[in-house]
Amino acid sequence: MSCPHLSGVAALLKQSHPDWSVAAIKSSMMTTAYMSNLNKQPILDHVTMHPANLFALGAGHVNPLQANDPGLIYDIHPDEYIPYLCGLNYSDQQVGAVVGCKVNCSLLQWITEAQLNYPSFSVKLDRGSSKGYTRIVTNVGAPKSIYQFVCQDGKHQVRSPISIELIN
Repeated sequence: MSCPHLSGVAALLKQSHPDWSVAAIKSSMMTTAYMSNLNKQPILDHVTMHPANLFALGAGHVNPLQANDPGLIYDIHPDEYIPYLCGLNYSDQQVGAVVGCKVNCSLLQWITEAQLNYPSFSVKLDRGSSKGYTRIVTNVGAPKSIYQFVCQDGKHQVRSPISIELIN
């Protein structure tokens, strides 16, 4: 049942924000979804009846009201997927079939999933190590807002300030 619900929320968001791209709408739904139920308990995997992991839960339970005012959005143009698809070693013909135009992967600088400006990504860290990732976001919220990144899995919580660089 998630497809009709998400499609309906996407239609409402497009009506409210006609200038938003499909990627911006998807980002607003993903980044504002919640991972706990109405009792503030973790959402359960319906098969195991244990707290759902990210593979069972995805981005979480959509929150239409919050998605309408997400603060920050990750936007991406469809052409930005081409170097990523080439980096997955798809042939020129396969990538061309997906994007609907002729593609020559050998002329492009390929990118990995870590380089794709997507609202969801995973990071594997060894104890004591660190990694840096760059994401480009657009503030669709109040001007001069302050944001903080929070990641939690039920046992651990990571908070990090967001470094902002203005791009004109």
